[in-house]
Amino acid sequence: MNTPKLLLSLFFILFFTKIYSQDKKVAVVTFYADKRVGMSELGMESTADLFKLEEDPNFNMSPLLHDFHNRFFETYSKSFPFQLVPESEVFNNDGYKAYVPDDRPTVAKDIRYTAIEGYKVIDYMWGTSNEKNLTKIFSQYDGVMFVSLSFAFEAGVAFGGTGTVKVNAFAHITLVDKNGKKVFTIRENAKSKKTSAMVKGIPIMKPEKILPMCESALTELMSDLQKNIPKIIKKTEAKL
Repeated sequence: MNTPKLLLSLFFILFFTKIYSQDKKVAVVTFYADKRVGMSELGMESTADLFKLEEDPNFNMSPLLHDFHNRFFETYSKSFPFQLVPESEVFNNDGYKAYVPDDRPTVAKDIRYTAIEGYKVIDYMWGTSNEKNLTKIFSQYDGVMFVSLSFAFEAGVAFGGTGTVKVNAFAHITLVDKNGKKVFTIRENAKSKKTSAMVKGIPIMKPEKILPMCESALTELMSDLQKNIPKIIKKTEAKL
């Protein structure tokens, strides 16, 4: 085959591959943030319940979550080799509205988690029941996607029991195909540029100290995701 014909053939292969992949549709079935800032890196995970930061009404993660939600649908989704169905098709689905998630471990979700309105809080890591049930509910699509944010403390500079802490922000994005098989998981993280004080090995657990660090970490994370998602997706686009 001569060069012009070869190039033309490659063009049509790429063109129709693109068209085919864009015909695939995925439903995002959860979009939330975990308000409990992890303390395992400080060796204090077992004492996190003592601080109950997530129960403080001033510890409001909704603005951060909405920023991430907007960036996800308006920017990141353009890198996916499939379409995300309109959220209204998820929210208005009778099966989804009636669905009671398999929650392991049992938690006070209305306190600990903040979700985008219309979504249920469903953690992909809580077992296989949720993804199997949700792929049945949305069987008309090619897959379902779980999206969430979490945060954790990380020690900075310390002298004795006094020092600084940063916050690490994590994005969790998992795609499951219509047969319930995982296609990919994206777990990216980024540290805050802002810091706060730590006294006797314990961070100052006040919303006005912690929220700016969460926001700073999320800003860094969203920037990293914009660069990294296309690279990650490219490796997995043929699996759906």
